[in-house]
Amino acid sequence: MMPLRGRSEELGKLLDALRAASNGQASLAVVSGEPGIGKSALLAAAVEQAERQGFLVASAAAHQTDNISPLASLAPALRAGTEPLIGTDEFLELAGLNTQPLWLAERLADLIGRRLAGVRALIVLDDAQWSDPLSAFVLRVVVARLPAANLLWLLATRPSPGGTTDQLIEAVGVPVHTIPLAPLTTDAIQDLAADRLNHPVDPSLAVQLAGVQGIPFLAEQLIAGLYLSDSDLSAGLVEGVRRRTSELSEASRDLIRTAAVFGSEFRLEDVAVLMATPVARLAAPLEEAIQAGLLTDAGSVLRFRHELLRSAALADVPPSAQRALHGAIADQLMSAGRGAAAAAPHVLAVAQSGDTRAVATLREAARDLLATMSITAAELIQEAFDLTRVDDPLRAEVGVDVVSILLAAGQYDRAKTFADDLLSGTALYHGPITPDLHATIRLQLAPHRRLDVRELTIPGAAPHLTERLAGHRALAGAEAPGTATDPIAQALQQVAAAEQAQAEGRYADARELYAAARQVEPGLGSLLPTLVEVGELYCRAESDDLSGALERVRELMTAGSSWAAAQLAVLHARLEYASGNLQEAEDAAHAGLRWMDQLHNRSLAPAADQVLALVALLRGHLTQARKLAGSDPTISALLAIADGDTNAVRRLAAAPRDFPERVGVLLEANAVDELSQSTASRGALAVVTAGDDVQQLAAALEVVRTAQRPLLLAQVEERYGRAALEAGDRKTGVPALERAHDSLTAMGATAPAARIQAVLQAAGVRRRRWAAVPPRAQEGWESLTPMERRVALLVAEGHTNRSAAEELVVSASTVGTHLRAVFGKLGVNSRVQLTRLVLERFAPPPNA
Repeated sequence: MMPLRGRSEELGKLLDALRAASNGQASLAVVSGEPGIGKSALLAAAVEQAERQGFLVASAAAHQTDNISPLASLAPALRAGTEPLIGTDEFLELAGLNTQPLWLAERLADLIGRRLAGVRALIVLDDAQWSDPLSAFVLRVVVARLPAANLLWLLATRPSPGGTTDQLIEAVGVPVHTIPLAPLTTDAIQDLAADRLNHPVDPSLAVQLAGVQGIPFLAEQLIAGLYLSDSDLSAGLVEGVRRRTSELSEASRDLIRTAAVFGSEFRLEDVAVLMATPVARLAAPLEEAIQAGLLTDAGSVLRFRHELLRSAALADVPPSAQRALHGAIADQLMSAGRGAAAAAPHVLAVAQSGDTRAVATLREAARDLLATMSITAAELIQEAFDLTRVDDPLRAEVGVDVVSILLAAGQYDRAKTFADDLLSGTALYHGPITPDLHATIRLQLAPHRRLDVRELTIPGAAPHLTERLAGHRALAGAEAPGTATDPIAQALQQVAAAEQAQAEGRYADARELYAAARQVEPGLGSLLPTLVEVGELYCRAESDDLSGALERVRELMTAGSSWAAAQLAVLHARLEYASGNLQEAEDAAHAGLRWMDQLHNRSLAPAADQVLALVALLRGHLTQARKLAGSDPTISALLAIADGDTNAVRRLAAAPRDFPERVGVLLEANAVDELSQSTASRGALAVVTAGDDVQQLAAALEVVRTAQRPLLLAQVEERYGRAALEAGDRKTGVPALERAHDSLTAMGATAPAARIQAVLQAAGVRRRRWAAVPPRAQEGWESLTPMERRVALLVAEGHTNRSAAEELVVSASTVGTHLRAVFGKLGVNSRVQLTRLVLERFAPPPNA
């Protein structure tokens, strides 16, 4: 390999990143620069160094034609070498996930993570600006998922603000090394030339090299005779290529010019058909072009050695000839069965406004690509729309396609803006806006976000459309669920009725309604089936089939629609929490938050944070729970209770019915009065009715035991055991508390387990090994004992030592002792400072 000239600093940064990867710090390096500046040479040098150090290297280059094939850019890197990152069977499995990009990316991250366990790796993608949309999306997910791998991701790209690499840099949570390449110095260019010539540069050549303006590619082409020094770099390259090709046969020149219109990558058989020449007769002309340094044989395809060379060759094809060739290529690809997607770039090159044939081809291409390349499909359908005239009724028809495909690509905001413009009589469309057109577009939007009632009221629309609009109005709560004759409208009304039943706690009824709605074949205005099933599974869990619901949610995490990933993740987190699987609940909530970022919709973030805060509370991590609480009043009340504010229990009465494991939360806070307002789970009423009666609690415990809710069961066991101990029934109370303690410990719910352990130890229970109790903090709120917290809260409310003592039924001197301890641990020296600190910590005030 030739020495890398003038890039020692840039190569040094990459070597530093490789060393960090060796130590388990994954990172992303992005080399950027104009065409010909030496990006590929720098990548090659980094690959050589990585291989010398024993890194597993996987590399690929993106091409301009990649955007019509899913994962076309990244797949070669995954499959390259004798020990590929992804095996054949695994790769075939991934192909089935092309229509679910998020699940594909998650699966790929898992596979790469396992493959790289204990392995140092470098993954390279050249010309990343041409990455297909699926590769670009997968990169954003996978890079963020593997922050601790021994891995360096290395991309080269042309500057493209807001493009693939900029989006990647914003999305990943790993260190990013941006390495812009500037032109080489004169000395570096001359050293490079001497390396290629294998002898020193003579003075006349040195003068010519000064004209390449520090671009190494042009220096190499000048030496090869494919560049003539010129103040206009492109003109110099065109003249150089023209001079070199003048020495070739006419057939070779025709081959090069025709291939240049095809693109930077092409098939020889396609060029042969266009040239009306047998492939065999092109063998010799092809060899000439390869020997001239213009083309390279990549096996199944041929490529120009550099995009700049293709541009130079294309400059020799008159614009009229280019248009004719593009049209002929499009026709040829379509007639050969290669599909509208392959023909689309050539159609766009020649299409003019009003070209209905081009519009039809682009619409077909968009439909063909929608399942696997939705972003490309969205761009193609927009191009088709732009080719229609503003007063042509076809424009409205294509506009409906635009909204539909944008929504399928997850671009709701763009779809809504486009739809509003289309329907508002702006310059976007001057044709007739019929009630059916209006209703159709609103019904496309309605399943993705709840629309304003005015947008769902369209007089004069067809009866089936009118019924579906009414269904969405019922879903929006604007009217009571009604009846309908249209099947899709019936399903919408059933979901509206299910949501109403769910809100009232009639979970069995709601479950049946959701299940019935899912039986209807989806169509215009239908809700996403996975989202309807999310509602059904929630009710299934709340009607005491938690294990069955959890099993189905786990299946949907790879089989359901990835556009419903956030909703699935939140439900998954809640069900794992109810099952006592705290780590799984935490993982699911974090996954949901990550997916919300990737899908650019954080509307469910508070629900995920809610589960994370509850897990933190069970683990005794109050500071972490407080960070996650946000403005959630129920979490704030639970934190106040944990901080010693017994009056905060009253605030739990306002906990919404659908709060995660509301019954268990109320039991945990000993909010028995508030429990009477809940019918969320079998056994709740029995627990409320039992009060502290041991026999009735025993009966209630058996009811809860059949509900398959491990966390709730442990909490009822604790209540039962405490009541038995207080009644003097040690033989019943101790085993119940021990069962609760062991169950909570196994779940990782260390806070309630430690509380039960203290009760058991106070009752004289001895074990060879108790769980280690975490040491109390030495300062700050967490360092206070429960009594010290109560004293601090009372003083912050304005109590004197005497009135606080009366409230706590202790002496005033005892209050004073506790207050001095509070001052020391909190670092305050006055009641005013203590009050300010408490008010900053609690919002609303602790006993509000």
